[in-house]
Amino acid sequence: MTADVVVMAVRQRRLEVVLVRRGSPPFRGCWAVPGGFVGIDEPLEVAARRELAEEAGVELDEGLFELGAFGRPDRDPRGRVISIAYYALVDARRMRLRAADDAADV
Repeated sequence: MTADVVVMAVRQRRLEVVLVRRGSPPFRGCWAVPGGFVGIDEPLEVAARRELAEEAGVELDEGLFELGAFGRPDRDPRGRVISIAYYALVDARRMRLRAADDAADV
């Protein structure tokens, strides 16, 4: 199971989305929303916040909302992966993006 986060911000009257460039397989080099696997004893929302901070450097204290679940059986070449997606609208002036963990760029 994974937790993924769609982070949106308004910058110069344009809606932008935070993406990370995958640094490891599968899909190395492709752009994706920040996210990753949920720890065995980790609540879903905690995992979403952790992955967002680890991969993109975005810390969220509040304002994270569940978007939906995605689980098509063949969507991930690693096996059956069900993703719970979250979304957040963030003040662009407060974000300091930085790629880390398994993200090559943000």
